[in-house]
Amino acid sequence: MSDAGAGDALEPTPESRPTKPKRAVIATVPSDSHMWNMVYIELVLRENGWDVNNLGACTPAELVVETCLAERPGMLVVSSVNGHGHIGGRKLIGQIRSQSELDYLPVVIGGKLGTLGANNSVFVEPLVSAGYSAVFMEAEGLEAFARFIETPRRAELVA
Repeated sequence: MSDAGAGDALEPTPESRPTKPKRAVIATVPSDSHMWNMVYIELVLRENGWDVNNLGACTPAELVVETCLAERPGMLVVSSVNGHGHIGGRKLIGQIRSQSELDYLPVVIGGKLGTLGANNSVFVEPLVSAGYSAVFMEAEGLEAFARFIETPRRAELVA
């Protein structure tokens, strides 16, 4: 798993802090109809003390943005297993990062993000550059994700 950029974090200002720091929103990309991965991530988060709002499969980007604006969660987790997560994921993060009220929000994406097998790591840098705090690849297990959720943070991107 690539915890890319996770070492350099932006400090949230008091007005941009999440109102529910141990609340996560879980979503997937609109093209992904799988639910088992989201239930699994929900259980992992709950076991680690997080309240979770699971938005379900085929999540419309507008719903994700509206939910994050309304709830101001401590983290957004995007999970995908259909192999197209890198495409929908870039569109989704663009909509999230276009909302200045969500500048504070740590957003991670993980799962089967492409169909390149062992070469799926080519998607990490473009997703982090697009605005994700971290990218977690399917074949690498949950260790890095479990470490990240202890203290999620918005990565500072260096241009």
